[in-house]
Amino acid sequence: MFYLKRFLVAWTNISLVLRICIGLVLGAILGVVVPEWGGISVFGNIFVSALKAIAPILVAVLVTSSIAKATGSVGNRFSVVIGRYLLSTFIAALCAVVVSMLFPVTLFLEKTVDSTMPSTLSNVFVNLLINLVSNPVASVSNANYVGILFWSVLIGLAMKKIAKPAVIDLVSGLADVISVVIKWIIQFAPFGIFGLVFSAVSECGMEIFTTYGHLVLILVGCMLINTLIFNPIISFFLIRKNPYPLLFTCLKESGVNAFFTRSSAANIPINMALCKRLGLDEEFYSVSIPLGATINMDGAAVTITVMSLAVAHTVGVDVNFYHALFLSIIATIGACGASGVAGGSLLLVPLACSFLGIGNDVAMQAVAVGFIIGVIQDSVETALNSSGDVFFTASAELYERRKKLKRKGS
Repeated sequence: MFYLKRFLVAWTNISLVLRICIGLVLGAILGVVVPEWGGISVFGNIFVSALKAIAPILVAVLVTSSIAKATGSVGNRFSVVIGRYLLSTFIAALCAVVVSMLFPVTLFLEKTVDSTMPSTLSNVFVNLLINLVSNPVASVSNANYVGILFWSVLIGLAMKKIAKPAVIDLVSGLADVISVVIKWIIQFAPFGIFGLVFSAVSECGMEIFTTYGHLVLILVGCMLINTLIFNPIISFFLIRKNPYPLLFTCLKESGVNAFFTRSSAANIPINMALCKRLGLDEEFYSVSIPLGATINMDGAAVTITVMSLAVAHTVGVDVNFYHALFLSIIATIGACGASGVAGGSLLLVPLACSFLGIGNDVAMQAVAVGFIIGVIQDSVETALNSSGDVFFTASAELYERRKKLKRKGS
């Protein structure tokens, strides 16, 4: 027992990125050299099964907790920054839809027929309403994410209205507990990726990495387009001057650190210090920065959208304009619930897939693929999300100052 404890401590002290890279390389090598060793694949199966088991519980608790704790007492500056956070996240999802349609990606999945996509938009909403009111316990058990989302919102609103603070704190604490469980599971992601890469390479050969490279380019490209083009446009309409000096300052002083820590929550003190150096109002940024770490999730919206559309392309689901628009809305809402959880955006891919009629078994395989490329995807996602918190906080502050000067001038 003593040696096991020492091993676990030593294991967790090694960088997760390094461990994932080692698992990826070893899986690829063994997949080429000894493809007949099929037993190695069991590590990947166990990892995917663990994620599949915990993801519905995570979504249910996180959404319920966030709704119950939400406050409506915000001033004008907060309404401005919240609006820009959500608008940016929605635009990121739309951008991901367009790019995914122009440059479709298909994945190597074990099953490619697990799809129940309705043929008409009316059928989509009929199925949606049926799944919406499914038994909440059965929804969690069967990974019915539509039902999970519906009942979680209702329960969260009811708690917000009548529950005592102690009850809300209990649910919030449960959300923290589930998040810790997720972190424990992800600590063993290198073993899962080792098995998944071995299985993929032994069956499909090394060309599978071409597909992964294409997927990474789509993800990172969408995130950069949103950060370098659309976010500055949003900011310009607020401050009415060149937003790029502010943007590059945020990327340099916030984004670089977040890239390596891969945690928006851990980067909050960095962002607070940057806001202070920028001369912003502490009473404002002390709330808007933690808030941004929760709802300013451009990168997460891109990940959810691109991954779910990649699954749709793989299983042959035809996604029309209405489905794409609906998916963008779902990705925006889901991204706000992904904050603070390692791999949170990936774990919400099944939620988006469920709205496209794609089964949980196939969707969770895409989540596993996401963890393989997560070394790059999660780092870029966190860097752009976290730097955007300061960018929009400063933009909202400068907007208010501009309005005050305008009123004084008149």
